[in-house]
Amino acid sequence: MRRFLSLLAVLAALAMQTALTGLNPKLEEKGWPPLKIGVGVNTGRMSVGNMGSEFRVAYTVLGDAVNLAARLESAAKQYGATIVISETTRAAVADVVCRELDRARVKGRAQPVTLFEPLGLADAVTTAMQQELADYAQALAAYRARDWQQATLPFQQLVSAYPDQPLYKIYLDRIAVLRTHPPEDHWDGVFTLTEK
Repeated sequence: MRRFLSLLAVLAALAMQTALTGLNPKLEEKGWPPLKIGVGVNTGRMSVGNMGSEFRVAYTVLGDAVNLAARLESAAKQYGATIVISETTRAAVADVVCRELDRARVKGRAQPVTLFEPLGLADAVTTAMQQELADYAQALAAYRARDWQQATLPFQQLVSAYPDQPLYKIYLDRIAVLRTHPPEDHWDGVFTLTEK
């Protein structure tokens, strides 16, 4: 059941993203600003239901899994993604092609979380997107191995080929900093997100 619900949540987020693609040109025709969304999806235990007191009751969700989903939604902006899912959700949605964004410590959590961006069902992902993901995986592996030189060229090529994808520029900027200020020997490639 958990896998099914996780898949429905990710598919709903992807459908929202698709709907905005059709809606925003209509808004712009009217001179209105485009809508942007950020969605965080996490799979885990939580309390769901009417909660509160005799003075005020609200139907809501509570728990650590909910807090992490909120942090993922916030992280979407930082990575230029519309949707960010956790590693637990990623494990539950094997039919969805995802781009790994980062290993990060989110605000309020000591343990790092692997962040993913769902791109669509496997049959909807183009050959060009598959090649982009393969090139990115190679660059990311070199980055995590602290091989700044080996990581730089593929990230530069990705930035050149996909200038609207801010993720690749984020990694190039990090590499520039890490080259001038090398990390400690125990560096694990995990990035700490400071925004809530």
